[in-house]
Amino acid sequence: MIDPACGSGSLLLKSAKILGKDNVRNGFFGQEINITTYNLCRINMFLHDIDYDKFDIACEDTLTNPQHWDDEPFEVIVSNPPYSIKWVGDDNGLLINDPRYSPAGVLAPKGNADYAFIMHSLSWLATNGVASIVCFPGIFTRTNSKAEPKIRKYLVDNNFIDCIIQLPTNLFFGTDIATCIMVLKKSKKTNDILFIDASKEYEKITNNNILSKKNIDYIMELYEKREDVEYKSAVVKNTSIKDDYILSVSTYVKTEDEKCEIDIKKINSELKNINKDLLELEKEIDKFISEIEVDND
Repeated sequence: MIDPACGSGSLLLKSAKILGKDNVRNGFFGQEINITTYNLCRINMFLHDIDYDKFDIACEDTLTNPQHWDDEPFEVIVSNPPYSIKWVGDDNGLLINDPRYSPAGVLAPKGNADYAFIMHSLSWLATNGVASIVCFPGIFTRTNSKAEPKIRKYLVDNNFIDCIIQLPTNLFFGTDIATCIMVLKKSKKTNDILFIDASKEYEKITNNNILSKKNIDYIMELYEKREDVEYKSAVVKNTSIKDDYILSVSTYVKTEDEKCEIDIKKINSELKNINKDLLELEKEIDKFISEIEVDND
């Protein structure tokens, strides 16, 4: 198991809790560029009873200097890489020949490294493995560079994208944006992508939203059933993906219209009755005023 942008190790530790650390045979691997966070990750491993010989956390730039070539491929990859950060990109002419990036025939834009992290994870994913990557939603629709649509095309045409899940807003500390999860596989049995809209699957706690067990179980049910559910999920053939290989969930899962239906005829009728009542009221007021004027005379 590896997290190529592991931070303090929270995703690795959460995965260990779900899978059972004893079921992770080859150990826990991670890479973090910030030395302070790298040290915190190593401390967290010890604090959660993961022995020294069961983890290998490296401090280096994953995109340009990955540290676990001898350990890949990995059956489980989890990652929440930084969103749309800058990287060297095509300023380094050697990177286009890097076996992690070269299959797409293009490098991620220098101003947005999102797809560099995705291509890295895909490259190090075992044939029978699963990679789950938290993504900034904009990467699924951006067309301001030629590179990102080409990489999306590569991922779709080669049937690597298993599922994209739209998450609620305000789930993560420090940002209130609605993130997504991209699930990658190399050995899919069907040539399609499952889109899940889980944007309303949350519970509000003070100022933050959380995914409760009930929410998570429902999302997993949609994932496992892999079928069309109105307003919730859609299975889309790879050949039906929109122009520029747009992959946003809202493009394929219809949003439920929560606006009230307006009955124009009923409103018109009510307005006529109101006008009629107003006329009657005006007559009564005029009559009352006339009687007062007579009394004063």
